[in-house]
Amino acid sequence: MIYCVEDEKNIRELLVYTLETTGFSAKGFVDGKELQAALKKELPVLILLDIMLPGEDGYAILTRLKADPDTRNIPVIMVTAKEAEFDKVKGLEAGADDYITKPFGMMEFVARVKAVLRRCTKKEENRELHCGELKVFVGRHEVQIRDKKVELTRKEFELLQYLLENKGLVMSRNQILCHVWGYDFDGETRTVDVHVRTLRQKLGEAGNMVETVRGVGYRIGD
Repeated sequence: MIYCVEDEKNIRELLVYTLETTGFSAKGFVDGKELQAALKKELPVLILLDIMLPGEDGYAILTRLKADPDTRNIPVIMVTAKEAEFDKVKGLEAGADDYITKPFGMMEFVARVKAVLRRCTKKEENRELHCGELKVFVGRHEVQIRDKKVELTRKEFELLQYLLENKGLVMSRNQILCHVWGYDFDGETRTVDVHVRTLRQKLGEAGNMVETVRGVGYRIGD
């Protein structure tokens, strides 16, 4: 899933159509408010972001995305008519992964989207998370304790990864539901509790690192 934030309807629809005809799923949004609402329901693999938007501009949205633990690792491509070197540098230094100036050809656009996704996938494959003797190899979906493999289901792995990515912070049940399962509904928080319990069992002694914060949620590490 790729999100496209573009206030000009014709351009937004063209970008979404182009992505969908080349094998991606895509959704378009007019402004930062619509994007934020969508991010609470589903996290995309990539965000295309215009700079000149109604309300909050693209730079402010990018800064907010990179400051949020849930979205900071999502690659962002700025797609804008602002072609001055200053604007490009400002976008790239704020965390954008690429900067495409309008007008541009659709073949080049798709090629650059694929290039960013390849680069980010390679980074993800090499990423490791640690807490004590617990190691998580993100790209390989592998968990080790004292160099011995631990078999986890996909959701157990994603739950552990999310807690480690936010090590030391308390994650509420609703935050975990939204990030790992893709929805936010109070009545389903038992789903989180059940998966935490099975995760602790599979981790053995290391499972004690997953701490319950009464009335709030869960935390791992100091």
